[in-house]
Amino acid sequence: MSNIAIFASGSGTNAENLIQYFSGNKLVTVKLVLSNKADAYVHERAKLHQIASVSFNRDQFYNTDYVLRLLADNQIDIIILAGFLWLVPNSLIQAYPNKIINIHPALLPKYGGKGMYGMKVHEAIIKNGEKESGITIHFVNDKYDDGEIIAQVKCKIEPDETPESLANKIHLLEYEHFPKVIERWIKKLS
Repeated sequence: MSNIAIFASGSGTNAENLIQYFSGNKLVTVKLVLSNKADAYVHERAKLHQIASVSFNRDQFYNTDYVLRLLADNQIDIIILAGFLWLVPNSLIQAYPNKIINIHPALLPKYGGKGMYGMKVHEAIIKNGEKESGITIHFVNDKYDDGEIIAQVKCKIEPDETPESLANKIHLLEYEHFPKVIERWIKKLS
């Protein structure tokens, strides 16, 4: 059994999708939700599913072992970033080598890096006239969106595509594929 902690910065739709997908799973338990925002709606989503959720501030994340202690106290094996916007510190990467997975709403290595998140990604893709987009699921290293790619899923961009319609397509890909890719990866570890 692998215990997962999900890190999220906002609404938490991907986090909730993962919680629902792994509910009752014999291999995986979502045990903890962590956020860098005390008022993030992801806390409400966690509460709805009886999952513990905790907030932390920048100092706790980067300058103390507060988050590492929380993860250890909850026997966390794997960390999933689901809309988490801060760069993960080296102490966490070293404690969880190739055990931190992120999802990005574009086909990396294009449209990744600091500041490329949410609608900013979709706007850049449409502005540049790309013919396809998609999602990238990857391991986390010490740079934004730079870790080894685990999986990519593509979608076609229509001539009349808007950033909003592309965002909707990407969300559907995330909801369908993110949990399945995580599950397959965990099965390989077992």
